[in-house]
Amino acid sequence: MLENYLKKAIEDLERLIDLTRLDIEDIKKGEHEAIFNRMGEKESTMRSFETHKSLIDQTIVQRAQSHSDSDLQNVLCGESKELLEQMRNRLEILHEENRRFARLVIAVGEFYDSLFSAMVPTESDGYRKKSAKAASLLEVRV
Repeated sequence: MLENYLKKAIEDLERLIDLTRLDIEDIKKGEHEAIFNRMGEKESTMRSFETHKSLIDQTIVQRAQSHSDSDLQNVLCGESKELLEQMRNRLEILHEENRRFARLVIAVGEFYDSLFSAMVPTESDGYRKKSAKAASLLEVRV
């Protein structure tokens, strides 16, 4: 059963990696709507992974408790150890892809913030921003 949970968790991680890579390509192209449309699938895949991860944890704890005289390395079979290593590798890949995506998100956010600041000048007052003067772009004369 543990091996089945591990395989399902790895499938979830691979799907999350694929979706994140699609997000990276779409943010580079400026196709933000496609990213928002994938959010539901990413969230459900993350929930699925979390469920499988919880089942993996429970199964390993049960095995460890039933074999209290052995260490964890002896409780798990070769296939389980290999699948755990694969899952760890996929987690590292997902972490790196999420870092790449986060850097792009920050860059895009700063770009839009700078455009907004150019259109609507503001001055910083501590943690709050307040409008310094009426922006000439938005000013209406009667």
